[in-house]
Amino acid sequence: MTASIPQRYATHPEQIPGMTTAQLRERFLIDDVFVAGEVRLTYSHHDRIVLGGAVPAGSELALTGYPEIRSEYFLEHREVGIVNVGAAGTVTADGEVYELVTGACLYLGRGVRDVVFADADADAAAVGEGADTAAPGGARFYLFSAPAHTAYPSALVSPGEGTVRELGDQVTSNRRTLNQYIHENGVKSCQIVMGVTQLHPGSMWNTMPAHTHDRRTECYLYFDLPADARVVHLMGEREETRHLIVGDEEAVISPSWSLHSGVGTAAYSFVWAMAGENQSFDDMDAAPITDLR
Repeated sequence: MTASIPQRYATHPEQIPGMTTAQLRERFLIDDVFVAGEVRLTYSHHDRIVLGGAVPAGSELALTGYPEIRSEYFLEHREVGIVNVGAAGTVTADGEVYELVTGACLYLGRGVRDVVFADADADAAAVGEGADTAAPGGARFYLFSAPAHTAYPSALVSPGEGTVRELGDQVTSNRRTLNQYIHENGVKSCQIVMGVTQLHPGSMWNTMPAHTHDRRTECYLYFDLPADARVVHLMGEREETRHLIVGDEEAVISPSWSLHSGVGTAAYSFVWAMAGENQSFDDMDAAPITDLR
């Protein structure tokens, strides 16, 4: 067992109107997903998901057990989807080495005991003493995990190999390419649905219309966002919306009752991942902008 995982407890929508900006950020925003030389995770009581990042920074990092999940090893009762948002890296699962280029997605099922993260070129990704971020060229693995009742085979999907959907329109500033990796018609899992969406240049809205799916928790990891840009992420209920100002490589937990959508000050990409009642991507309830307050 290693150090504890910080926990985010489940919330009720009636709590939202009385929350300050700081309280909203404390409960729903994760701004330290990637820390050089660490596996940094957060446990959410919404659908018992765990999300976080692994940044090898020139060394090897192991995914181990934690007291909060009461398992001998991390995937004893869980599954995990991994997307590399940095430079090329490797994930070794029970001795099998998977090479993840930028944007690749790896699924590891229940029962995989030993998981190790590394850079493709450890020398190129090494960081200096006292540095708090990985040097250019390092892998940055985003992890999204949920409880699993059975085991499915591990599978690696490279960018462009999943189900690709072109959505939106440049006229409404939401032209985007959606890559579905782990889903009911792709890589099989117990609960996880996961993919990457890339906005086209000149587009800023990531989902339109905003929506809820009361049967699943969804998390967004925003990345490829310029340092001086931000995403205004909408959350809350249709008649009681709130927002979070989100920076590059920060994640948002969206409970099943909360709508989610966002608009950026520049184009960006995001990893979307869900877990809950079903795996139907289109099982959502639209919240048209004209209905929001």
